[in-house]
Amino acid sequence: QVQLVESGGGSVQAGGSLRLSCKASGSTDSTYCMAWFRQAPGKSREGISAQCTGSSTRYYADSVKGRFTISRDNAKSTFYLQMSDLTPEDTAMYYCAADSNPSTVWVVSSSYRPPSEADFTNWGQGTQVTVSS
Repeated sequence: QVQLVESGGGSVQAGGSLRLSCKASGSTDSTYCMAWFRQAPGKSREGISAQCTGSSTRYYADSVKGRFTISRDNAKSTFYLQMSDLTPEDTAMYYCAADSNPSTVWVVSSSYRPPSEADFTNWGQGTQVTVSS
């Protein structure tokens, strides 16, 4: 079981930046994927970025491509999501997720399809991001 703790959310004006962090602890396999999802009020949860350890492939949803960057610090077991040029449409609860299931690793590393909630079994508690115009 992997425990995930997000931090870094908050309120920012349009055009601003925030960096979210997700620290993993517990039983982490040598190869695992971490992803960022977000859920706005009244909308379904959307996978916006993902990356697996040992892979340079990074997934970005079209809605965040060019503005958000996922990165990791393996030594700290921490993933980050650098968000820039934020707009009010980015307002949502942001969740990090992790999984070491080989099918999840393949989905993310191959970019076969966007990651879905079903690909991840470990979730953080979420951190709110609010962007005002």
